[in-house]
This record gives sequence, C-alpha cells and structure tokens, in this order.
Amino acid sequence: MSQLISQEPLYSVYFAPRGYNRMVQIGRDIAQRHLTAFDRLIGIIGDAGSGKSLLIKGMFPGVELTNDDNGVNVRPLPLLDIDTTGFYQAHTYHMDVRFESAFTSLPQLAEAVLFALEKGKRVVIEHFELIYPLLNINAALLVGIGDEIIVTRPTVFGPEPADIAKTVFSSIKYRRMAHSAEDLTEHVLLSRNVGKYTHGDVQRGFYLRFGRVESIDIAEIQTEVNEMIAQDLPITYKDSQHIYIGNLLHHCTGPRMHVNSTGKIENFRFLSDLKYDALNETYLLVGLVGEPHDAKDRDLNRMIIG
Repeated sequence: MSQLISQEPLYSVYFAPRGYNRMVQIGRDIAQRHLTAFDRLIGIIGDAGSGKSLLIKGMFPGVELTNDDNGVNVRPLPLLDIDTTGFYQAHTYHMDVRFESAFTSLPQLAEAVLFALEKGKRVVIEHFELIYPLLNINAALLVGIGDEIIVTRPTVFGPEPADIAKTVFSSIKYRRMAHSAEDLTEHVLLSRNVGKYTHGDVQRGFYLRFGRVESIDIAEIQTEVNEMIAQDLPITYKDSQHIYIGNLLHHCTGPRMHVNSTGKIENFRFLSDLKYDALNETYLLVGLVGEPHDAKDRDLNRMIIG
C-alpha cells in the first residue's frame, strides 16, 4: 500500500506591502502558514530595499541579522564559527550572500552553510540565488519578493531559484512606482486636510480606505499628483521614518521602497470614483500604475502575465 503524501500549492502569492509594520506582519503570516519545524534551509530572493530583512524579522522573531541594513552588522559572521561542542548555540543563522561575499568567498560561505545543515541548524539566506549553484541543494522553503511575494516549496522538478529571481527582479519596479505614487497622493491629501484613512494594496497599485465618504475631487487630485510626477522630483531616503520628495519632508515607514524620482512613475491614474466595500462598510480610493489591462474594477487582482 503506497504512503499518502500531503499536498500543498506549488506557489502561494501575496501582495508585497510597503512599510515596516505591514512587512513584518506578512512575514509572521507566511511563517505560520508555510514554515515547519523541519525546514533547515530557507532561501530569500529580492532586490535591495525590497523588504527581505523585514520579512525575515517577521518570520523568525529574535533572529540576529548579520547584514548592514538599518545599521545591523555582526562581525565575524557567526555561521563561519559554529562551535560543534558548546552547549549554548543558536539554532537559526542568518546570512546575506551579497553582503558577505565582500568579506568571504562564495565557496567558503557554501561550505559553512552545508556544515551548519549537517549539524542540524537552520540557515536563512538572503540572495539565495547567488549561492545555490555551489550548494547543489535547493531551499526547503523559497521566498521571492518583488511586486508580489512568492512562496514555494521546491521539489526535484523545481522551481529553481533563478526562475524566482527572474520574476521578482523584473516586477519590483511596479511596487516602487506604486509606493511612490501612494506617498505623492498622501502628500496631496494632507494639503487638503482629508480625514483619516488606512493603506492597502491591489495589484500594481494601492488603495486608501476611508471610514466614510469623503468629499474629494478625484480628478483634481490625480491632476496634482501627475503634475508632481511631471516635475521629475528626486525621491531620497532621509531615515527609517522619512523621505524627501524634492525638498518636501514626508513621513514614510518604507523609505527604501521608491523610484529615485517621480518621473519614473508610469501611467498613474485613479479609478474614477470611490469604491464601496460592503463587507467592511468602508470606501476605497484606488490608485494604479503601469500599463492598463482589460480587467474590470472587480478583477484588479487577477493574475497579470508578462
């Protein structure tokens, strides 16, 4: 009698949110839904500023990050010096391949990873696609972060890390554009003293959720946002809570997830009216970027190919 093997989806896809809290929260959700106690090798793939470190903080609370994001820089790399006899050892180790390759050769890093796995440790690797050819084993759980977050548990048939990398590196431009357009919209709304709202995501865009109908002129706001886009204002990082849009200081909890100037935002537009969410009894102002597709409003979250 053959053994029954449990099945799970080949891919799970989530919106890649902007901002510290939302990114850490989705990391926690992914860990709860997909991570098992037996997963030893975790591969994370994504461009600089895509939120890899924040996602890892959500998935593995308390893990010591070793790269230089947000000033974190652990030297020497703990993974290179695992004490095989000591009692007090970490169970989970973190490594950013791109960062560490400036100090240590890839073959040495790969050897350290394999040794840690042999000793029953868990290793979480950022830029996993760079070291995979030297490991000759795929990750137990592979997570790619681009315009969306792709979570997959590879089999002998794939997917390969290079396939995930190709997808997320080509799509992240839409997330950068959407976040930048979202902050421009927020700047315009603040100047008009519009009431409170929360942030959310749709594919290649964003929404602002209001508790009641706001008397806002959507066409007028779109014109103002597009005027700022046409000015091609630089968008620059100030600190973990702020960016500059030109010389305007703007609060932002995802300051690294932007295009470098407003002129890089392509084809920004709003849906023509506020969308009523009957389930939550709220109203959504929806902004989109990139080339339009033929879907109706209710189909905005359909799969986009290409």
